[in-house]
Amino acid sequence: MSKKPYAQACDKNGPPILDVLRQKLPNHGRVLEIASGTGQHAVFFGEALPNIEWQPSDLKEMHSGIRQWLDDAGLENVLPPLPLDVMAEAWPNENYDAVFSANSAHIMPAEAVEKMFAGVARLLKHDGQFLLYGPFMYGGEHSSESNEGFDRWLKSSDPQRGLRDVDWLREIATKFNLRLLEDIEMPVNNRILVWCFE
Repeated sequence: MSKKPYAQACDKNGPPILDVLRQKLPNHGRVLEIASGTGQHAVFFGEALPNIEWQPSDLKEMHSGIRQWLDDAGLENVLPPLPLDVMAEAWPNENYDAVFSANSAHIMPAEAVEKMFAGVARLLKHDGQFLLYGPFMYGGEHSSESNEGFDRWLKSSDPQRGLRDVDWLREIATKFNLRLLEDIEMPVNNRILVWCFE
């Protein structure tokens, strides 16, 4: 079997994200993770939150790596990855207590970010929350020089990528009756944006 995919950022940001998840997630429930990437977060959070049923998802080409992490961990509460392309209409026909996504909004094209909010609104329970982690802009301004440099690098590799402005995300969210409930400061100039229904 090939070597498991690994992202150093997951090791670093996992513990502070977990601190927030412990506060925001219900004691028991079902969580959909959008863009699970390597699968490291699914295993880390699933192990730490045994009463949460964690549902990883990503494009099909990512599933092999995710399954390697899941197979090695052997966690009963972490389910096999779902195929999910946020641009497609075929979203899970399920309801979730929460949706989580890390470092996805700046990788997706803007259109895909809007589609993600639309999909989340369809499957999130009425009292559920959407937790979106990553670096963001405010009022067209970067919150740090490092974020500004990261944004330039993203756009140089793909003009459709880039840090998203929270004001713009608010506009999108409003279309789907979602509002920004909380904006939580995280290490290394990242945030967790907590969205809920109006």
